[in-house]
Amino acid sequence: MAEEFHPSNEISEASTAPRKGRLSKRVAATAPATRSTSPRPHPVRSFLTVAAVAGMVATVAIPAFAAADRGDVAEARTLQQVSADDAQSLVVASEGSPETLARGGYSATTPEEIEAAKAKEAAEKAAKAALAARLASASSSSSSSRSSSSFSSSVPLVSPGSGTVRRPLAHFDNFGTPYAGHKGTDYMVGRGEPIYAVADGTVVASSESGPGWGVYVKIAHNIGGVRVTSLYAHMDWGTRRVSVGDKVTVGQLIGQVGSTGRANGTHLHLEIRINNGYTNAESWLQANAG
Repeated sequence: MAEEFHPSNEISEASTAPRKGRLSKRVAATAPATRSTSPRPHPVRSFLTVAAVAGMVATVAIPAFAAADRGDVAEARTLQQVSADDAQSLVVASEGSPETLARGGYSATTPEEIEAAKAKEAAEKAAKAALAARLASASSSSSSSRSSSSFSSSVPLVSPGSGTVRRPLAHFDNFGTPYAGHKGTDYMVGRGEPIYAVADGTVVASSESGPGWGVYVKIAHNIGGVRVTSLYAHMDWGTRRVSVGDKVTVGQLIGQVGSTGRANGTHLHLEIRINNGYTNAESWLQANAG
């Protein structure tokens, strides 16, 4: 039986034979040398050590470098925090809506505002005091005027003449100028002249403050079955001698001439109404006064 030939086996043997010879020689040559007792560092362990040291250096150096680059910002924030240690903080909601401030919802807080508020209050008090003084003076003056305007005992209590109808004044200077809308007759005469009732009747109005008439008296009459009303306006303060409901007789003193109400100068404003219709007072007196 023939033997099988494998070239790989031959090559193995041929290639390995010389290596064994060299290895033997190398071992034999180094055998006599003294072997070191200290262990040699393993290459993988040395690499891991170097990598760990490099990582530590990077961990320390990189944040320090970054902190050095941001040094100005960090210092600025620190100064702001130090300056704000004693300051009050204000938190505003991001979704909050602004509210309108009412004028009365806050008060003065600075010394200038407090002084201005005090000055304004003092000025208001002074103005009120001045107004009160003026009102008191006016009231006193009005009282004195009324007292001095009251009629004296020398005024005749009954008008001269006779008849059912008499003139309201013993005399007068002239007539006032008529104008549109004026419903009476103005008899111009001095202050204090006595005024008399033109006929018997009943007082239906008597006031110190009539609408435009000032001090006035109004009397209702029945003359021969005819309803007549006489009104005497602009009398002087405190001179009225009759009140509402009083019965008066023709020629009876009822007051004195003045200029109260809407009057231009002292005079008697006389109105005559017949059956609720106005008539010219002087024409009526000329036709009826005795």
